[in-house]
Amino acid sequence: MPQELLKGPLFLVVVGAVVLAAFMVKSLLGRLRLPPLVGYFAIGIVLRLTHNSTGFMNEESLGALEFLANLGIVALLFHVGLESNLRSLLGELPRAVGVWSSDVLVSFSAAFAFTKWGLGFDLIPALFCGTALSATSVGISLMVWEDLGALKTRLGALLLDVAELDDLSAVLLLLITLAVAPVLQDGGALSTAWKPLMHAAGGVMGKAVAFGLGCLLFSRYLEKPTTEFFARLERGPDPMLSIAAVALIAAGVAGWLGFSVAVGALFAGLIFSRDPQAVRMEGSFEPIHAMFTPFFFINIGFGLELSALSASLGVGALLIVPAVLGKMVGAGGPIVGRGMRQALIMGVSMIPRAEIALLVAHTGQRLGPWAMPDDLYGALVFVCAVGSVAPPLVLGPMLRAWGDQLPAGDAGSDAG
Repeated sequence: MPQELLKGPLFLVVVGAVVLAAFMVKSLLGRLRLPPLVGYFAIGIVLRLTHNSTGFMNEESLGALEFLANLGIVALLFHVGLESNLRSLLGELPRAVGVWSSDVLVSFSAAFAFTKWGLGFDLIPALFCGTALSATSVGISLMVWEDLGALKTRLGALLLDVAELDDLSAVLLLLITLAVAPVLQDGGALSTAWKPLMHAAGGVMGKAVAFGLGCLLFSRYLEKPTTEFFARLERGPDPMLSIAAVALIAAGVAGWLGFSVAVGALFAGLIFSRDPQAVRMEGSFEPIHAMFTPFFFINIGFGLELSALSASLGVGALLIVPAVLGKMVGAGGPIVGRGMRQALIMGVSMIPRAEIALLVAHTGQRLGPWAMPDDLYGALVFVCAVGSVAPPLVLGPMLRAWGDQLPAGDAGSDAG
């Protein structure tokens, strides 16, 4: 199909067909007791293969798909936040800092060392690879947890806390790598990169504090009046739609500050989760959640560059080892004291890499082969492909078998 045809009404036909396919895939895989997001990835890959052979997606439609994907991750994480218990999350936060620190340190070090000394790449590509594989696309795991009702457990609260800290560290590590890489490429010493490194780190931390403080103030002083105001405007789904609009604003602000839009959406959900009135409106949000969430996973499948993947299967297969072990040891190791089953569940939940890892790989590739050689880029695409599909297939049965043994979260009310 020529690119000029996929505009307006015909693009709506494609979107409608994708939505119908997503619903049918969800129904089919549900009967097979498989996570639906595996089918969503497959839809995205089919779209990619079709686009590669026909070029039917023009720039406008590609941008629209990216927009729908952003709506999808906002819908998913806002829904997760709205169903969460803020008191339980805060109770797990001190433990989450320890798990997060271990997770980032071990996963970065494992990927860096294996890339540098195991695969023989130079220092700068190894830095980019370590940064890419330190990040987790936790939205992939969260959908499995949410579908099985496991997020209300203490381990679910811990996972959410670690996920948000992980997102912050991914942005910070990418900025640090971008500050250090040009200095090393020009033959300079790391000491000369100290100033831009501190500037990058300070900027990220300052934005994180400002965003968190803004959310805290809104939660304490504006959330309840806002919910009551929207509820007085009109009955029915409209109050929930207005609250969802606030989530979009929060997600947009988080993205504008350089974080993932998922951070803003989750924070918005947590803000309104404290209010029983807002939680009662949650049912009105379900159709939005069901319609847009698949696009996030479809876009991940579409974003996998299959030509790069097929050319680097050997290197990618080797890189899978530190990618998996780094998360299993880094994220699962610190909670072995809770039991081996909880440690395994946490480790598997943190394995998926997708949009953040691909962003780091793309960023390095744009700098040139000195930062991200083609074979290493293809290997990272392979790791993201396997890391997006395999963990949900393992995690679902694990949560079904062991989920009822996970300690429940704090059941106390967070309202007030």
